[in-house]
Amino acid sequence: METKLFQKNDSGFICAHCGKAVEPLSVTSRNHCPFCLWSLHVDINPGDRACACGGGMEPIAARPDPKAGFVILHRCTKCGALHPNKAAYGVKNQPDSVKALIALTARPWIE
Repeated sequence: METKLFQKNDSGFICAHCGKAVEPLSVTSRNHCPFCLWSLHVDINPGDRACACGGGMEPIAARPDPKAGFVILHRCTKCGALHPNKAAYGVKNQPDSVKALIALTARPWIE
């Protein structure tokens, strides 16, 4: 039997980096703050909340994506792990900051 790697986990939260209230996305799981774009290293697979690291995930780059609009590259400030994440671009409920996304596109993408 095949195991799903994605688990919907879409609850609101207070951003650990900027302190702003983040509402659920409802369409999919929101994993980063739409204001500062920071996240927490809490998932092994999207939405599973199975990672014990818990470090801050700094947005270090972004690139345009034909399907997702933008993909944000996060780096954990605690363990150094890199994770790409779809931006919440073009959604009605608290879309990601376009200004912050565009600023991140000027930074080099690390493979």
